[in-house]
Amino acid sequence: MKGGKRPLPAGEIGAAKTAEPSSEMTPRQVVEELDRYIVGQQNAKRAVAIALRNRVRRLKLSPDMAEEVAPKNIIMIGPTGVGKTEIARRLARLADSPFIKVEASKYTEVGYVGRDVESMVRDLADIAVEMVKAERAREIAPIARAHAEERLLDILLPAPAQPRDAVTLPEAQEQFQRTRAKLCQQLREGLLEDHPVEIEVKQDSFPTFRIFGGGGMEEMDINLRESLGGLFGARRKPRRMAVREAREVLQREEEEKLVDLDAAKREALVRVEQSGIVFIDEIDKIAGRERGTGPDVSREGVQRDLLPLVEGTRVSTKHGMVRTDHVLFIASGAFHVSKPSDLIPELQGRFPIRVELSSLGAPEFVRILTEPKNALLKQYEALLLTEGIELVFTGDAVRAIAELAAEVNRQSENIGARRLHTILEKLLDVVSFEAPEMAERKFTIDADYVRRMLADIVKDQDLSRYIL
Repeated sequence: MKGGKRPLPAGEIGAAKTAEPSSEMTPRQVVEELDRYIVGQQNAKRAVAIALRNRVRRLKLSPDMAEEVAPKNIIMIGPTGVGKTEIARRLARLADSPFIKVEASKYTEVGYVGRDVESMVRDLADIAVEMVKAERAREIAPIARAHAEERLLDILLPAPAQPRDAVTLPEAQEQFQRTRAKLCQQLREGLLEDHPVEIEVKQDSFPTFRIFGGGGMEEMDINLRESLGGLFGARRKPRRMAVREAREVLQREEEEKLVDLDAAKREALVRVEQSGIVFIDEIDKIAGRERGTGPDVSREGVQRDLLPLVEGTRVSTKHGMVRTDHVLFIASGAFHVSKPSDLIPELQGRFPIRVELSSLGAPEFVRILTEPKNALLKQYEALLLTEGIELVFTGDAVRAIAELAAEVNRQSENIGARRLHTILEKLLDVVSFEAPEMAERKFTIDADYVRRMLADIVKDQDLSRYIL
């Protein structure tokens, strides 16, 4: 990594504004939007909402001042299954920002076999490039679809050979155009969707080699075709498929031709630098002071490798150099054994905002089951409705499920809201299995059914550890 800062030109600041939330949501609106998916944890929601708003504010500053405003990185402290990851993921979607979730325990100190911390920035750059390419593809989709349609018509009705008689030439051309127009109408009306056609598709004939890069000896995949450019040209092979499939293949090829890949990469790198979000989970696993021996000898080394990224440095990616000075880092961990003060002091100072997330109990589980837009019970009801089964949960059933989940969490390992998944899978085991053959189209689950299906397992602690 190479340190040092350079002033950000005003043009890049302007380009970075493409990553702003379209409505420039206020912190209160961000919290309200997060409330649609995540129950409770208001302090954490407020912290990330303020961080998001500060990014919008920074983009409105003069270039000199904007360069000096550093992001306020966040550490979320709380047990598993309370919403730490979901808060960060939903935040990235609201901001339309490049986002990556990584686990701190997967990285090793430079010099050890494994992934080095710089790879998270390289992966973030890859994600940003794909985001921008997808956006550009959506913008030019109508044009690409029209080009694909023309190519399909050329395949369905090849141009006739030129007649030698000059007198019949205009008549032949007129008849060909009439036939082509009729075929185009049928194609647009969907009358030819199942008609088989033969098209030539690109063939990935060049192998992918693995070489060892410099940083952390990380394996990097390099495509030989990219390395040698268009030296050999693109090989193609004929393939027979239906019109509906051929249209999609041809449209993707047209989109690749129309999208300016270099411009997309430049915009993606600006987005990473100005609005990228890196979520580092399990940061507590690399906390703690080392004694120089044992299997975790590199934990403090990972922290020291992570420090330049969080402080701001340059990372080389296959798309170009990326500065991390303004990337927002959100770290999280349960900190059961260690505590945030066990991190090296320099790293602690780069995470000025610390938010503690509370454990979830039965009241929160009731809300999680029913309130969010993507509530678990709504998901199961929708799944069984595809089989024609109307699944109904009574109010007392919801309370019973929540109470049993909270009890199992108390008796065994507390895994938060994830316990609801295991409880519901066991509860709905019979109806999920028999749904295609059930004569009764409505299935009601009440508290008695919940207790009958789960009470014995919950009482037997040894059994509940295996099943729930």
